[in-house]
Amino acid sequence: MTNRLIGYYGGEGFLYRLSGASKLLFFLLASIACMTTYDTRLIILIGLLSLILFKLAHVRWQDISFVIKFVSFFALLNVVMVYLFAPAYGEQIYGSKTVLFNGWGRFYLTSQELFYLFNLSLKYFSTVPLALLFLLTTHPSQFASSLNQIGVPYKVAYAVSLTLRYIPDVQEEFYMIRMSQEARGLELSAKAKLLDRIKGNLQIVLPLIFSSLERIDTVSTAMELRRFGKNKKRTWYTYKKFSAYDLLTIALGCLLLLVSLLLFVVNHGRFYNPWV
Repeated sequence: MTNRLIGYYGGEGFLYRLSGASKLLFFLLASIACMTTYDTRLIILIGLLSLILFKLAHVRWQDISFVIKFVSFFALLNVVMVYLFAPAYGEQIYGSKTVLFNGWGRFYLTSQELFYLFNLSLKYFSTVPLALLFLLTTHPSQFASSLNQIGVPYKVAYAVSLTLRYIPDVQEEFYMIRMSQEARGLELSAKAKLLDRIKGNLQIVLPLIFSSLERIDTVSTAMELRRFGKNKKRTWYTYKKFSAYDLLTIALGCLLLLVSLLLFVVNHGRFYNPWV
């Protein structure tokens, strides 16, 4: 199993036995709870819950390391850009100013700004793991049935399922082509210059895009020939009824969202202010 591919990995455990619909609802509810609040305590709680779920799912670091590094890069970039555009936003939110570094001009660092940026980056590392868990523990067909189970039209659900199904295939094909090109002497590793690596990867990506479009056209034609979409409803081979564990999972997601809403009242807004 390569550490570059993100998709469904079959396994044993609590998360693999849950219905795709309950996992999807929990992911949506927990993500909404995390993204609508800036209460550090709740965000850390959701982050710790994500780590516990990873432990239960037996997900290895090498299975997700590429995505975590990718997300970390963009989280850091986002934090830097937010600071550059609004270096005093933290003190406006929390109503106090504790200077840690004077800097120069309008660029100085306060405890309040640092705390705000910490909460901002913490959101990434609390919600992204939940999304990864959902993708790694939910079969694409079961994901489609779960979408349909919560009210999404089955045509849309099936389109999403096909997308998730083909992403690992396209990724695997890309790395197979890349390795074959390297075997022929084209250097695409970290030893090559950045521009050479970009040009070499583009030579692989463009043909891969066109071949993927041809594959999509073939699949859509085959579905039309089989009269896909003729009926208003359809049955699902991987459909799962809700069990007691599914109901508990959904209840936990609702509880997190409820706590998030209650914290609006407790904190008199979205932000937890330790300086009050």
